Amino acid sequence: GEDGPTHQPIENTAGLRYIPNMDVWRPSDETEVAVAWVAAVERKDGPSSLVLSRQGIPGRKHETADFEGIRKGAYVLSEAEGGAADVIIIATGSEVDLAVKAQEELKADGVKARVVSMPSTNVFDRQDQAYKDSVLTPGVKRVSVEAGVTDFWRKYVGLEGGVVGIDTFGESAPGGVLMKHFGFTVENVVKTVKSVL
Repeated sequence: GEDGPTHQPIENTAGLRYIPNMDVWRPSDETEVAVAWVAAVERKDGPSSLVLSRQGIPGRKHETADFEGIRKGAYVLSEAEGGAADVIIIATGSEVDLAVKAQEELKADGVKARVVSMPSTNVFDRQDQAYKDSVLTPGVKRVSVEAGVTDFWRKYVGLEGGVVGIDTFGESAPGGVLMKHFGFTVENVVKTVKSVL
């Protein structure tokens, strides 16, 4: 098929993140790519990896404040209506757009979701606790969305949170068909969110 196991490296990004002193960036749009590139070029104390999608990803308009948040590895991309979230959806790379669409669907069902884009878990982990708590509010349920192994995300969502990911090796079919097969749909993200509330 046009998209098979060799194009679904579900374990590679998590593996890179576990390499000591490696900064791994998985940006979700051209702005995040630019910030990640600058951070990688300016970094003098270790290597960086940029994990880029081969899919076409929709761009989005960023506020100036987003640049600092991107540079910190994670930021609130889209706040819950009213500011008090029932759930936080954490996403990276091409799955960020899916998280934003799920947020809209949840809003129609009366669920207030915050969407956090986390282009670099390594960089985010180095931030002070106050910043981390401002992005991932303690006590609020969390769901992560990434086309990769699920276990990695337990450090952010906990055992009571939800993870939309892939724990089997690839299948051969067109990319869109495979995303649906692996549960990367608005419906499945919404279902996963509701299962943790």
